[in-house]
Amino acid sequence: MIKDRGKMKWGAAFMLPEMVASHNKVDWDYKKVEKPILDEHLLEEINQTICSAMEYNQELVFTLYQNGEIQILTGKVHYIDQIRYELRILDKFNEIHKVKLNDIVNVIGIMCFAK
Repeated sequence: MIKDRGKMKWGAAFMLPEMVASHNKVDWDYKKVEKPILDEHLLEEINQTICSAMEYNQELVFTLYQNGEIQILTGKVHYIDQIRYELRILDKFNEIHKVKLNDIVNVIGIMCFAK
């Protein structure tokens, strides 16, 4: 006699696409994080780091908050657009990324020493 799981075996095959989409959305919403609140001291430190890096053409590591996720971007500040309130960052592949200043959570300078 063959033992199988009967109806349980086919249960997952008959899921509606809407059910799968809602399950994936709930899973994605669960992984979201809240945007950190920055104090004045940290904002001033970020500003000084960006200005110093632009002056000496240094590479920076930006920590960004976008769509509920924390992302990392490494590159040099190419331009500061004060009208649109955004930075244009040139990465190592010579691609320009437009980043809103409100999305920046932290900035760290990369020290490189020439021989």
